[in-house]
Amino acid sequence: MPLFGNTFSPKKTPPRKSASLSNLHSLDRSTREVELGLDYGTPTMNLAGQSLKFENGQWIADTGISAGVDRREAQRLRRRNQQLEEENNLLRLKVDILLDMLSETTAESHLMEKELDELKSVSRRRK
Repeated sequence: MPLFGNTFSPKKTPPRKSASLSNLHSLDRSTREVELGLDYGTPTMNLAGQSLKFENGQWIADTGISAGVDRREAQRLRRRNQQLEEENNLLRLKVDILLDMLSETTAESHLMEKELDELKSVSRRRK
């Protein structure tokens, strides 16, 4: 006999009903496809008060008052980026040309030093 009365014995839970509690099984096929299908629509998100949607592999700002300003800013940044890329390509070309010129000058200098050494050795032999 237990010290404080009956031992703990929980009641058995009733068996679950076999029928689903969801009403989706009663819907017709087209409604179920809309509710459960793969057509989720375009993904959208909200960052810092700006609403964005994913279309054609890029996040695009939803149309609105602030979206026009952001679109203009994005176009300006794209143009600036293009200018900087062109300037960078030009500078790389200039560096390549300068390196070629340096290589050519260095080769000529080595040839001149070699000729000078040969002339010195010939002049020493004559003495």
